[in-house]
Amino acid sequence: MILLDRVTKTYPGDEDPVLDNISLHIEPHEFVFLVGKSGAGKSTLIKMITKEEIPDSGKIVVGGIDLDFVRRRHIPHYRRRLGVVFQDYKLLPTRTVFENVAFALEIAGMSSREIQKTVPKVLDLVGLENKANKFPTHLSGGERQRVSIARSVARQPKILIADEPTGNLDKLTRKEIIDLLQKINDFGTTLLVTTHDENIVNNLRKRVITLKGGKIINDQKVDGIYRLGDEAEKATTPQPETSIKIIAPTPLIQKVYLPSNALMGAPQNNKKAPTKAAKSPSSKSITKTRIDATTKPEPTSKNNSSKTIPTKSSASTKKYARDSANQWYAASKPLKAAPKLSKLTSGQTVKLKPAPSIKQAIKRPLNKTKQKRVV
Repeated sequence: MILLDRVTKTYPGDEDPVLDNISLHIEPHEFVFLVGKSGAGKSTLIKMITKEEIPDSGKIVVGGIDLDFVRRRHIPHYRRRLGVVFQDYKLLPTRTVFENVAFALEIAGMSSREIQKTVPKVLDLVGLENKANKFPTHLSGGERQRVSIARSVARQPKILIADEPTGNLDKLTRKEIIDLLQKINDFGTTLLVTTHDENIVNNLRKRVITLKGGKIINDQKVDGIYRLGDEAEKATTPQPETSIKIIAPTPLIQKVYLPSNALMGAPQNNKKAPTKAAKSPSSKSITKTRIDATTKPEPTSKNNSSKTIPTKSSASTKKYARDSANQWYAASKPLKAAPKLSKLTSGQTVKLKPAPSIKQAIKRPLNKTKQKRVV
């Protein structure tokens, strides 16, 4: 979904690069935390993905689109495929919650009839359906962040980037925002979150990428923990053999199994075994009668089983009918995934076609609307 191949970036006037030969691949439907001290290169990496900055060297592919072939006039259309959540919300203070979300859809070229249908679903997804007519000044910090998430999710993006989404919030609202992001990730959206909150990272145990000095020090793909600096570098180094030898010594295993066998009373079970074998034929007959009793009403039960199968599907459809916002968001079409770094050899670059998908997305709707107007 997101591929960075040996990306390097140096700002003018700086001797050291902000990003130094970074290679990274984020798969679809993945939840990734980007961790590092201030100045490590987190915000620059996000700006590379959103096409706010251009790398000095390397390749960036997002959703199957090679960013080298995206021209300036196509950048706004490319950014509409992404969802970005900022720390300072960036809401319009003179517009209501409904109008803030609708404004993002108006820029995307959506009709007013579609906006009236989609905005209530987005607010229901975020949990602000009762505060659609309120202004941002009348909302709390957590509610403002929910509005910014709703605005970024209104176009159903498959990639959502959150830059410090819980920086200005307290503990309770942080948990609510993270639960909302987890819910969006469960629907299939790829999330890239930058944070300095250690508790959030340690509680979720998702993939954690640590940056230091423009380089990736540690990439914990499973059960990631918040680590910075030397701790992350020590985690990447292999552990000594002494730590492996201490784990699970053999004499303890023998001491655990021997008393358990003695307490079970194996000789007593052997004495009762023949008595059970003598009663076994009668038990067989009982089981046969029970089996016959169960097999007789099978034809009637088949009709019942055929009836129960659609009831399960109807129950699932009822759940989706109740959560219409969840069904609406889950129905979005996914973007194409980028090739994995494991498939690339050293010295090989990613070669994709120029961005025809963006040009087609611009030209096709215009041609359709022209035909409709003529008719």
